[in-house]
Order: sequence, then C-alpha cells, then structure tokens
Amino acid sequence: MLSGRVWSAVCPVGGRLARHVVRTYACSPGQPLPVAVVNGLVDAVGSENVVTSSSVLDQYSHDESWHRPSPPHAVVFPHSTQQVSDIARCCSSHSVPMIPFGTGTGLEGGVCAIAGGIHIDMKRMDGILDLNAEDFDVTVEPGVTRKRLNEELRATGLHFPIDPGADASLCGMAATSASGTNAVRYGTMRENVLNLEVVLANGQVIHTAGKGRRAKKSSAGYNLTNIFVGCEGTLGIITSATLRLYGIPEAEASAVVDFPSVRSAVDTSVQIIQAGIPIARVEYLDENAIRAVNSFSKLSYPIAPTLFMEFHGSESSVNEQSDLAGEISRGNGSGVYQWASDPEDRRRLWAARHNAFYAALALRPGSKAMITDVCVPVSCLSDVLVETQEDVGRSSLQNFVIGHVGDGNFHVAILLDPTSEKEIAEAKTLADNMARRALATGGTCTGEHGVGMGKMELLREEFSDATLSAMWSVKKTFDPHNLLNPGKVLPQLNLT
Repeated sequence: MLSGRVWSAVCPVGGRLARHVVRTYACSPGQPLPVAVVNGLVDAVGSENVVTSSSVLDQYSHDESWHRPSPPHAVVFPHSTQQVSDIARCCSSHSVPMIPFGTGTGLEGGVCAIAGGIHIDMKRMDGILDLNAEDFDVTVEPGVTRKRLNEELRATGLHFPIDPGADASLCGMAATSASGTNAVRYGTMRENVLNLEVVLANGQVIHTAGKGRRAKKSSAGYNLTNIFVGCEGTLGIITSATLRLYGIPEAEASAVVDFPSVRSAVDTSVQIIQAGIPIARVEYLDENAIRAVNSFSKLSYPIAPTLFMEFHGSESSVNEQSDLAGEISRGNGSGVYQWASDPEDRRRLWAARHNAFYAALALRPGSKAMITDVCVPVSCLSDVLVETQEDVGRSSLQNFVIGHVGDGNFHVAILLDPTSEKEIAEAKTLADNMARRALATGGTCTGEHGVGMGKMELLREEFSDATLSAMWSVKKTFDPHNLLNPGKVLPQLNLT
C-alpha cells in the first residue's frame, strides 16, 4: 500500500469529461509525494538529485507563458538514460505523472504540472555524444542547448541553423517541433531530426530509427521519429537526438527595410518566396513591435511595418539575392534598405529581433504576454495577417505582431494582467479569432509553439473526431495510464 492520498484526476481543460483522461494518481496537488515514491526516486538518482523544497518547485511551476503556475511535487535530475528509465519505472509502478523539463522557454504552458507529479529536469545530461562532421550529423543529450552546440561546432565549419530565438534545449526543440527565423531556408525540427532515443512511460528505451542509425533517408518501418517530434512530452521522454548539420555559409548579409503599410510589407515577403529567391530569413515586425524593439535595444528604425531579411550563400549569390529582393521591395513602396554585412552589426540586428518578447514585456511592467502563433498557406498570408492586425488594433490591450512570414507563420503578443479574468478573456478571444482565421484558409492553429494546454480545444476544429481518436490510440499505446505530461496536447473526447 502506498502512503499518501490516491487522487482521481480529470485534466482541467474543456467542459466535457472523457474516459481518455480520467486517471487515478498516487499524489494530489498540495499533498506530499508518498514515501514509497520518494524512496524509489532516491534509489534511481541519489538523494542529492531529488528536490522537494517549495522555493525550487515554484521555479518549475511555469514556463514563459501566461498560464497560471502549477508546481510539481518534486524535481528530479537524472544524469543518464538509465536513470531516466529508472525514474519512469518508479513513477509508472506508483501512478505518478512525469513531465520532462528542458529550459522552460515554452509559450503554451507545456510544463505546468496541472496534475502534480514530478518534473524530470534534463539539464545535467549535457553531452555531445557523436559528431560526424563528414556526414553532417551530430547526436546530443537533452541538456545541450542550441547556442552551446553551435559554439562547439564553430571550428568544424558546420552549424545547426534552427533558431527559435530562445537558447532552448535541442531535445526540447524536438519535443515541440520548434522552428524559428531560419525555417524558410532550413526547415523545422521535424525535417532536421534523424533519430531519437526515447524512454517510454514504463521505462523501456527505444530508438525511433533504430539504435545507431543516422541515414539521411529511410523507407524502413513506421516513421516513429516524427511521431515523437512534436509530442510535447506526452508520449515519451527524449534522452538524445541525432540532428542534421549544415555548412556555415561563405557569405551572409542582412537588411532592414520599412514599408508604408502592413500589406505592402507582407506582399513583399510573399513575392520574394514566389520568385524562388532562397532567402534565409524574412521577418515581419509591425509598428508596435518596432517601437518596443527600438526602446529596448536602443535602436532607431523608422516606426513602420518592417521586414528583417537575411541572405546566405557565396558572395555573388548573396549579392544577387539581395538585389532581387530589393527590386521587389521597391516595387511595393519600401523605404531605404539598411544593410548589415559586418558580423557584429548582424548580431545586433538579430538580437533585437529575438529580444522582441522581452521588449514587449518592458512596455507594461508586471504583465504577462499571451503569445500565440498560426501558420497559413503563403498565398493567404497577406489577407489573414492584415485582418488579424485590424482585429488586435481594436483591442484595449497592448499588443504587437511579428512573423516568420517566409513560411506563412506569424505571432501576436498580447500584454495582460495575469490576475485579471477580463483581460485574459479578451486576449483569448483575440487569439481564438486569429486561429480560426488561419484554419479557414487551410492553415493550422500553431506553426511552432505547440499545443500545450493553451490550444487543446482548437484541435477539435483542426481535426475530426476520428483523427483525434486515432491520436488518442497512439497516446494509449505509448502511455496507457496517461502519466506523461497529462492534460496537454489532446482535448477530451466523448466517444461511444
């Protein structure tokens, strides 16, 4: 018998109950973990790697999102795949929820422990296990971040280009199918993960493409890798990832250019893509975003709808790409190009873009940002973005719009008081309107942030009940007792 209370949990999203998510856990929020569980965790990783102090738990109760904090019962720090497996076996045998934790930079509440349980902090598994420079691939543990990998790769002439902005863990990026500013040229995590080592809920260890496999393509078996890429910790715990690498371009150049209207800026980005220009980045920032970036990063860009662009290749191809992009921009009434080819100037430019989230928060101290994203077919981008810009422009809440517009993905950040139900409701209405606009064009309710607990209900509109039921079948196969990050990604279903 376990000591402690047995708690029947229904993950609290939506109004309908569903047999898929009703589970009995051996811990409840506000109550300590049963002694048998604590002892099992200590046996797995040592007492120094099991933390239950409230001050630490509070730090793990949230990510960067607006969602209310939900602390775990404990935080556990494994050092190896075997320890992760032992943790999973312990939690599985005692019915304790498990939530993998990378760097906490998510935006949809994916790490909130809404059913209690433990966080498995992967930062101490930080090895770069296998670098094959001649084959353009590398295998990393989950504690390795994007910036650290690229620092280690610099001497090889290679880099990993997927850049979501935050210095996220690479396995965490795989878990959310992250992308970012370079996706228009290099794709998303889904296209750049070759293999994953995953610990399942019962402690079993699998390799999604076969142990040690790192071929650039394969027709063997089911594509398990892409089932786990984007699963947000609900199907398994990623303990290593084999990734594609790319050569560092011979030449890189960036440009900032302003436009007279939202539509002229977005039309320019669409026309650049349709012209076949292999642009590496093309980012849209609205007037509010530029104003925030100027203030936060001490810059002086014109307050107007703006594109940040980057070109990669040989010297001659970069010049050709930039000339063609400039011609298209001028045809849409652009202002003067501000060029940045010096590495330090380029770094400053993209740092300003990546700091837009913090620049926004600085506009309203004490606020949280509801940051939502959608992705639409590129041909529909101008209409959807302009309509969204008009909608949020009528709001009483401060906001700004930015986007990786080269692949149809854009974001709205809405500043709100996290204690105000009225402001949360208004922000959620704006976010839902934006998602439904995207869905109406054949787009998706999230291009890169993931679902977490913030967008589960929108999945009902994106997928049929039959498709969601198939997803639940996959979930139940890998996690039959709903112990892995419960209450995330999949909405409740009432199926007869």
